[in-house]
Amino acid sequence: MTAAAVFQVLVVLYTVTNMASLGLELSLRETMKSLRSVRLVALTLVWGWVVGPAIAVLITKVLPLAEPHALGLLIFSLAPVAPMVSLLARRARSDMDFTAALVPLAMVATVVLLPVLAPLLMPGVTLDVWSLAKPLLLLVLLPLVVCAVFKVFATHVADRLFPAVKRLAGLSTLATLSFVVVFHFGDIVRTVGSYAIGAEVLFLLAIGLVSYQLGFGLKQGQRSAMALAMATRNGAPMLAVFTAFPDQDPRMLVMILLSGPVPAVVAFPLARFFASRAEQPAVQVIL
Repeated sequence: MTAAAVFQVLVVLYTVTNMASLGLELSLRETMKSLRSVRLVALTLVWGWVVGPAIAVLITKVLPLAEPHALGLLIFSLAPVAPMVSLLARRARSDMDFTAALVPLAMVATVVLLPVLAPLLMPGVTLDVWSLAKPLLLLVLLPLVVCAVFKVFATHVADRLFPAVKRLAGLSTLATLSFVVVFHFGDIVRTVGSYAIGAEVLFLLAIGLVSYQLGFGLKQGQRSAMALAMATRNGAPMLAVFTAFPDQDPRMLVMILLSGPVPAVVAFPLARFFASRAEQPAVQVIL
């Protein structure tokens, strides 16, 4: 088996297991209840797939990025909201119900909008909408929906399966990262000396702080949840889409894999900052 074939298998395992784990963790009823907020849905779509990509395009015009790094940043901009946003939201003392609704909404929106917007943002690259949508539907949306529905009808079984699936997701993530480090170590080192990491940091700070400051009526806890959601990126759909690119440049792959460590470095300090702005809980004085 060739290295390319091994990588394809690892991407499938990584994406499916991580989406299955997320589906088994979701509370579908609570999520559907939260999604009744028109403001939540509208702002998520605007920040995630209008303002975010616009910022990314601007950065590619300002910074002298290599073309594969620029393409990676554009894909990076089209996959907001990582599952780790729940952990960040707790640290930031954000609205947890609001946060819980952001993750599945962003997953579905990514599956629909990423394959539509990517060809528009990359006019020089030959991309077919269906070739991008197919891996997202099969590897991202299908396991997420199946496992979320399974949890509704077999909650106790799903809860027992969750630790094993979560462990498998962790192992597949480690295997995928290890493979990339071994086979693309030179590209990773060269990325450190380029503008690539700085471009991602600049993008995340810009979309995170702008979405926090312009809350459009959201409460502070909701604004911080939205900002943290936008300041994180979901690697699973990005990797799934990468496999559909006609020219799979390793520099673009490295840019996508930075969607794990770079948002973490940016988002955890943001979470502490938002926590300092959160309303202090009332102190009861017992006489």
